[in-house]
Amino acid sequence: MTGSTRVRFAPSPTGHLHIGGARTALFNWLFARHTGGTFVLRIEDTDTARSTAESEKAVLEDLAWLGLSWDEGPEAGGDRGPYRQSERREIYREQADRLLDEGKAYRCYCTDEELETKRKGALANGLVPQYDGTCRGISAGDEERLRSEGRAPVVRLYGPTEDIAFEDLVRGAVEFKKGMLGDFVIMRSDGRPTYNFAVVVDDALMEITHVIRAEEHLSNTMRQILVYRTLGFEPPTFVHVSLIVDKDRSKLSKRRGATSVAEFREQGFLPGAIVNYLSLLGWSHPEAAEVLSREQLVDAFDLARVSPSPAAFDEDKLSWVNAHHIREEPLERVVELARPFAERAGFVEADPERFAAIVGLVREGLERLGDLPEEIAIFFGDEVEFESEAREWVEGETGSGVVRELRTAVEREAEALSPGTFKSILKGVGRELGVKGKDLFMPARAALTGRTHGPALGEVAAILGRERVLTRLSSAAEKEARR
Repeated sequence: MTGSTRVRFAPSPTGHLHIGGARTALFNWLFARHTGGTFVLRIEDTDTARSTAESEKAVLEDLAWLGLSWDEGPEAGGDRGPYRQSERREIYREQADRLLDEGKAYRCYCTDEELETKRKGALANGLVPQYDGTCRGISAGDEERLRSEGRAPVVRLYGPTEDIAFEDLVRGAVEFKKGMLGDFVIMRSDGRPTYNFAVVVDDALMEITHVIRAEEHLSNTMRQILVYRTLGFEPPTFVHVSLIVDKDRSKLSKRRGATSVAEFREQGFLPGAIVNYLSLLGWSHPEAAEVLSREQLVDAFDLARVSPSPAAFDEDKLSWVNAHHIREEPLERVVELARPFAERAGFVEADPERFAAIVGLVREGLERLGDLPEEIAIFFGDEVEFESEAREWVEGETGSGVVRELRTAVEREAEALSPGTFKSILKGVGRELGVKGKDLFMPARAALTGRTHGPALGEVAAILGRERVLTRLSSAAEKEARR
């Protein structure tokens, strides 16, 4: 299955990429990369009322941000395009005309009102509403008369004459009874193809070998297999993955939180973490590993390990995975992603090495990059905002004495501060004053950061630098003296 595999992701450009769509794109991308195949991106924009160029751009940006690069499609090109359905209408018309010429489809002139009457009649008689074949075998003369009345026909495909069965790689054997489906529309009266016709024409002509998509599309498969067979194409292998549901097994809803890739990006989730977490929604690693790099996912991904059971989306678990990625991904990548969060909060650092040192120090305690501004605030400005508990540590005789003596020692002994230098100076202050433990370290931390918890104090002092350390110690001492 190496090299010849061709899969596709075919979003409708009606908004940002939903988390469910991202998971579908990811499974296709992983399968293509694992098998050495081709990942095709196709834009299904025939819904002219809802599709927009802005939404298409947003979807492409979301995919690119996730690192799900496509081999064929918009911007990438390819020899099986166009890759937007709006640019393929002549192709659909040609295929529909071929079916009409071969007698495998026919034009139907029934109006919406007539079809609604038929539907209500079928329901009243306890029947499944299906087209009753009124326009089957219609004569050329009748067609001309109906056209003269201003009726624009749709094109209908003859319904199945036998049951349709196929083997789904996740669901196993699936069978649809022939009576479930009547003659259905493949081309609308305005010349636009229906979804089930366009998607088959596209997948067949683009030589898609595996259709990996959400379970909700399973009901479309009967129509699509019939279209494949009627057109004379071999159906692909179908893979219907489970739906993504909320933790309580209800439908994933925006009302309960973020549901789009863009929203998670804005909160400070890393693309590698989202890819990692989404891979675990409906698929499992053979060794039950949960924190995985992109390379590890590509190496391990196997459709045989995709589960048919609904996958519960847990944002707490996503945050846990994200925290691992913030700690473990290359620092330069985390710094690149972190900088916009810092700058939006007003923390602009011109020295790239200093900013990298700051991020490297605080990332151990981050779950999301959205939390970054609060953590790095201690490295900016000459004065600090004291938390109430921190203020208590610099007040009183012992705390204020530590602060004053530390200021004197830094000024006297240090030309430049390194983590080791600061630790040595602080220990010397402790010996000089006969103070140790929290009584020594907490006043120092409070004076330098305004907080009682945080990264290693020697590292903090080194990043702050000698002059800023002296300024903050002086400010804390002065505030205590004025109290």
